[in-house]
Amino acid sequence: MISSNTVRFNLTPLDKRLLNQKEVIEMDAENLHYFEKAPVAKAVAHFAVPMMLGMSMSVIYSILNAYFIGTLHNTAMLTALALTLPLFAIIMALGNFIGMGSGTFISRLLGEKKYDDVKHVSSFAFYSSLALGLIVIAVGLPFIDSIVNSLGATPDSFGFTKDYVTVMLIGSPFLVLCFTLENIVRSEGSAVKSMVGMILSVAVNIILDALVIFVFHWDVIGVASATVVSNLVASVYYAFHMGYKSQFLTVSVRWFKASKEIVGNVVKIGVPVFIMSIFMGAMSLIFNHYLVEYGDTAVAAYGISSRLLQFPEFIIMGLCEGVVPLIAFSFTANRLRMKQTIGFTVKTIVALAVAFGLIVYLISDHLIGLFTNDPQLIEMGSYILHVTFLSLFISGTTALFTGIFQATAQGTAAFIMSIIQGATLIPVLYVANRMNGFHGVVWSLVIADAAAFLVGAGMLYILRNKLQPDLESLAQ
Repeated sequence: MISSNTVRFNLTPLDKRLLNQKEVIEMDAENLHYFEKAPVAKAVAHFAVPMMLGMSMSVIYSILNAYFIGTLHNTAMLTALALTLPLFAIIMALGNFIGMGSGTFISRLLGEKKYDDVKHVSSFAFYSSLALGLIVIAVGLPFIDSIVNSLGATPDSFGFTKDYVTVMLIGSPFLVLCFTLENIVRSEGSAVKSMVGMILSVAVNIILDALVIFVFHWDVIGVASATVVSNLVASVYYAFHMGYKSQFLTVSVRWFKASKEIVGNVVKIGVPVFIMSIFMGAMSLIFNHYLVEYGDTAVAAYGISSRLLQFPEFIIMGLCEGVVPLIAFSFTANRLRMKQTIGFTVKTIVALAVAFGLIVYLISDHLIGLFTNDPQLIEMGSYILHVTFLSLFISGTTALFTGIFQATAQGTAAFIMSIIQGATLIPVLYVANRMNGFHGVVWSLVIADAAAFLVGAGMLYILRNKLQPDLESLAQ
């Protein structure tokens, strides 16, 4: 009996090309079903759940690292982890710069059935990511002391921060590559493969964190090394899929091509994503500099609470980003479905914010206690959690506003939303710190979120009025 695999192996190149086209058409037909006919709740789940899971995986890295370092009961080490968040954000931004820029282009090329061009772009993304990582090493290592000082390291935390930064810089090619390939694999529709890679990296990180802390006693250096190695393992998994399993992607150097068209399309989408990521990293850096005035305990408390807050934040952000394609499609095809999608998403944000908020207010001390046994650190971290969780619904709805502006091609409004929180936070931080000290610094986050929400709501109202005639004509 001849297996289906044997039949597939003996297909001619033309047959394989036709088979690939058929699979793409079938994938498009399934997506169209969720765009047009599936119940709104089911359609939202189809588009949003993979993104929610994917974004929540990235938070696990931060929480795990803080947990294992916390078992050593050293506040200076926890401070080092908090201070290095902006550096990690920059490395992640480089990966997203190549990954999202290339991934968007690949998805468009697949729709146009330009499969050779897809291979050129995927190979370009692979080797460009490695090159960017090498540039980070070359630029970062000679200035490592300056980098550590700019991150806000105190005399007690300087050594630990330098150790962590050194490992992150050396491992940056693999970190950048992992963020890039995760986007590339997802861009061809392989959401499950993308998720498997994330879960694999988290599993490896858990095992290595336990080994380096409890067996080898490598403290901060061990935790940083575990993060690098886990990303390397995930990168190998993604590269294997691209090289041997994917029908569209490749890591072969013979397909590498840095044409004007490829570079232009990658930069066009990647640069705005990179700028937004850098802006968020800069906000974190500025915020840390204000917290340093109140000691290592304040920085460590914020580091722990912000990691815990990231989990619900990223789940809600995943929901909002996941429904953007559905909103965009419905905007031109079915106004009623678009409104139903937005309404259902808002209700889901409310439900998630309430659920997570109840958990925090009931067991916040226990949550902080997972990372430290320092009573002052637990009290301060619990306070920060209570305050920052007040704006969870606000920040979630603000993310939805941004998604709506992107879906309806309102580039100016989307750009304003991407910078408004940071633009508000900086002056608010200055005033609140002078007026109310540590409490003012913490509450400045809520104030900045509220300001972004009000700006977004105002622009949405203006946008709605401006586009209403067009929507009515489309509905007729």
